[in-house]
Amino acid sequence: MSLSAIQAVEVLRAAGEPTRLRILALLSHEELAVLELCKVLDQSQPRVSRHLKLLAEAGLVERFPDGAWVFYRLVAGGLARRLADETLAVVDLADPILARDAERLQAVRAERSTEAGEYFARNAARWDEIRSLYVSETDVEAAVLEAAGPGPFKRLVDLGSGTGRMLTLLGPHAQAAVGLDLSQQMLNIARRHVADAGLERCELRHGDIFGTRLPGQSADLVVVHQVLHYLGDPAAAVREAARLVAEDGRLIIVDFAPHSLEFLREQHQHRRLGFAEAEMERWLNEAGLTKVRAAALPPARGEGLTVKIWTAERVRKAVRSAA
Repeated sequence: MSLSAIQAVEVLRAAGEPTRLRILALLSHEELAVLELCKVLDQSQPRVSRHLKLLAEAGLVERFPDGAWVFYRLVAGGLARRLADETLAVVDLADPILARDAERLQAVRAERSTEAGEYFARNAARWDEIRSLYVSETDVEAAVLEAAGPGPFKRLVDLGSGTGRMLTLLGPHAQAAVGLDLSQQMLNIARRHVADAGLERCELRHGDIFGTRLPGQSADLVVVHQVLHYLGDPAAAVREAARLVAEDGRLIIVDFAPHSLEFLREQHQHRRLGFAEAEMERWLNEAGLTKVRAAALPPARGEGLTVKIWTAERVRKAVRSAA
């Protein structure tokens, strides 16, 4: 499939404007909210929104509302994405304007990270209590055990371990386990819980979900429990988690279905208000995992959050025998 001459001109015209090119460069790093783009570009919201509208109409970016916020990201694929990638590939990232944008984006990320770190530090001691406000942890844990299967697992990796609940839940079925988290306060609590559970072959590390530095395809069970909604680039975290899944291994993601509870963003540092099934399935498939399944756990009361549990697998490649 190819673009017509008119379509190609429209795409190139949309990208061929200084601010819009800057937006494409920024979105090549991660999905961003409109107000974050305004802060980085130092432009008004109406002006930035107009540029985003033209980019969306040309098929270069995707717009998706998330509660009261609106996020944008580069299109996942297709010829428009190819044109965007090839355009950005020939642009000098050391250009003063693009370099300044990158610095401002890093400042936005740092501010976001500082706020999240302070929140986790304040609430680490009662983290499980906070989670229990949203949904029955007993039901979630039963569903996670069912999704994981009986094991035994050679290696379990828990990304964003928090207080270590997934490690103490699944660790007894694993020969070895590794938990990563960026919060030292959380890791300290997790170490205590892991020790109390008698899990001697369980290692806790200070680590980043976007760059775990763990070997590829090294775990037959990877878990990402209630982490993605805090992240600026959840798709990248899914890719890194999927990279760790061995052949015949499984990835379990626990998070929320789409909702509109803005106070979670304002008071509890949630960046995304849940994830749609189609979005998550596309991320998992693009990361090389298949057999995607989703289970839903509605809230005990009418108003509340529905927890979703996604599972996906890396299917073993067929080995052709020589004739």
